[in-house]
Amino acid sequence: MNILFVSDVSIAEVIGGAERVLFEQSTLLQKRGHDIHILTRKLPEHKLGHEVIHGVNEWRYDVDQSNAFSYIKSISLNCKKLFESLQNQHSFDCINFHQPFSAFGVIRSPASRKIRKVYTCHSLSFEEFQSRNPRPKNIIGRIPHFLNIKVRKFIERKALLRSDVVVVLSRFTGKKLQRAYKISSEKITIIPGGVDLERFHPTADRTKIRQQLNIPQKKMILFTVRNLVSRMGLENLLYAVKDVVEAVPDVYLVLGGEGPVKNDLISLTQKLGIENHVKFVGFVPEGLLPDYYRMADIFILPTLELEGFGLITLEALASGVPVLGTPVGGTVEILSRFNSKYLFKDTKPESMAELIIKTCQEFRNNPECWQDVSSRCRLFVEEDYSWGVNVRLLENVFAGVTTR
Repeated sequence: MNILFVSDVSIAEVIGGAERVLFEQSTLLQKRGHDIHILTRKLPEHKLGHEVIHGVNEWRYDVDQSNAFSYIKSISLNCKKLFESLQNQHSFDCINFHQPFSAFGVIRSPASRKIRKVYTCHSLSFEEFQSRNPRPKNIIGRIPHFLNIKVRKFIERKALLRSDVVVVLSRFTGKKLQRAYKISSEKITIIPGGVDLERFHPTADRTKIRQQLNIPQKKMILFTVRNLVSRMGLENLLYAVKDVVEAVPDVYLVLGGEGPVKNDLISLTQKLGIENHVKFVGFVPEGLLPDYYRMADIFILPTLELEGFGLITLEALASGVPVLGTPVGGTVEILSRFNSKYLFKDTKPESMAELIIKTCQEFRNNPECWQDVSSRCRLFVEEDYSWGVNVRLLENVFAGVTTR
């Protein structure tokens, strides 16, 4: 099949979950013999309008980000124009939308009307905006904030309604779509995310990895890696660590990631007097990420909201690292299948501290228990969560819509 992925992100650099899903699906489908193209916006770091990445053609249109109006206008015009040029050359069998803005440019073109479309929904665009941009307190600021939400809803609804099938990674996201946009359950297909089982795997020598990463050898290591924004719940995690330290003095949190709340988090560790128990390692490059998982005793996922699936949960489990997570979004669907005892009762620091202490003490008192759980983590992911499984299911969806 000739398949066009339409996205607002690029696979040139994988910096988050959206890029990871797009990269794995597009490159694996290319390896399975399909002709794969990606249509996306040209980001500031892109020097070229076209690049071949692992056999996948990524095509980029120019955007004007001077203001919100020019941004939408440039997408509508430039994305539409590039799509029509690509369609004339390749005659696509199927289009797979991954985010709404570029999708909006494509559906404006009459050339897209007869092509079957699948929308992969990672999260709701307007909710992501609300999470990252709190409602301004002054009236003047509230007007553009309100309009931004309305425009995002309008654009996302248009793309969803023009699609034949909507793919979600979790029941959680599927239910959100039904509530927000009245998408029928018959139109929604759940295909859980995946993990690269060759890249993320357990290690027989955590000591060596900890030496290389300059991580204390004999500490009980907690690890989390997140975009440092408010919805990730990292402030609550730090409050929890303060309580954990009293019961488990050798606990040590390694916190990876960059973002706008980083300085606030660093200040909070100092205020709580836990700076000797927390290490901020900044942005973790893709090449080092597997080792950061492998060096840990426990991975912590303290999310407050909008955890549509949680690819990092699978990456940690595939690395043989037990995961403790808040009962938010897709995390519930993964950990309840594995063992619901690893879900926090809620998102409060007290609940996190309670389960972290219990789990640390269990593993500290019985190292064989940790090894047993580690093995079960790996087996659990191997059975259902490889990218190979994900891509075969997606391939079936594409085949189904193109034969209608």
